[in-house]
Amino acid sequence: MFYDLNVQWTPSDPNLPRTLAFLHELGYNVVALNHTISGKLPTDLTNPIPTQSQLQQTHKSLPAKLTILRRLTLVLSESGHPNARLTALASNYDLLALRPVDEKTLSLACSSMDCDIISIDLTQRFGTHFKHKMLSVAIQSGKKIEICYSGGLLGDAQGRRNMISNATQLIRATRGRGLIVSSGVEARTGAVGCRGPWDVVNLAAVWGLGQERGYEAVSKEARTVVVSGKLKRTGYRGAVDIVYGGEKPKEVEVGIREKQAQKQSQKQKQGAKKDGAQQQNEQHGLKRKADGETPTGDGMEKPLSKRQQKKLAHAARVANGTAGPGAHKVSGNSDDSGAAAAD
Repeated sequence: MFYDLNVQWTPSDPNLPRTLAFLHELGYNVVALNHTISGKLPTDLTNPIPTQSQLQQTHKSLPAKLTILRRLTLVLSESGHPNARLTALASNYDLLALRPVDEKTLSLACSSMDCDIISIDLTQRFGTHFKHKMLSVAIQSGKKIEICYSGGLLGDAQGRRNMISNATQLIRATRGRGLIVSSGVEARTGAVGCRGPWDVVNLAAVWGLGQERGYEAVSKEARTVVVSGKLKRTGYRGAVDIVYGGEKPKEVEVGIREKQAQKQSQKQKQGAKKDGAQQQNEQHGLKRKADGETPTGDGMEKPLSKRQQKKLAHAARVANGTAGPGAHKVSGNSDDSGAAAAD
């Protein structure tokens, strides 16, 4: 996935839908609309940028697969801004960026101020060189350094020279780590200042950034800052996030509910049958037996035991003359013994 995290937003920009559609055609998957504030923080901290759903309702031509984020960029003055108000302001946006104007504000943004991105206007000349120690503190704390290329492409000759010089120094000072490259395209230029992801990688290679680092600057590093910004605002202490997506599909839930309803109805039917059988047994005077046994009443004959059944079968064979000779002897002996007992 490719990211462009700096597309300037203004309330009245008729070219915004065309710019977003063109960025999607170039291959970008995530785009951040940037609202820039300079000077003191406003008293009203509401976010004026419309949400993605509102933009899609207003502009039907917007690509459905394009993810649109909302970003705020504060231009740092010498006095700076308190972190308490920055936290309250950042909660209404997806990303918070700081734009220092000199070395003092750059040091302040790298060390003590809480933000996601440090965006430097490289078309302006800096009085001093970028220091590796100062920038490494910001990178180690999770902040990303942003390079915007549209100003160097569409600006004057002096701006292009400053852009090349400052970008080369910045890449050397950071060792190519913690960098993201965005367009920074403004409303007046529109889609003219946009370039494709692989064109941006080649442009960064001209400044001295390797192709692998350049690819990460528009993909991996940008994704990292988006995810970390989301964790800060929606996660628990900026470390644990609640992920939705492990729920059962609705079709599966409906099938499970139907099966449970069928099982419950079957149990109710079986219970009704047992209750009806018990009532019939009670009406006929039958005793209640365990499952699998036949109920018996007082007027019914008791079943014969196996011993009685054998005696009856033996007596029937003797009467029919089908019994063996031993059976007659046994029967004769029993008769003689009975007669002697009678005498």
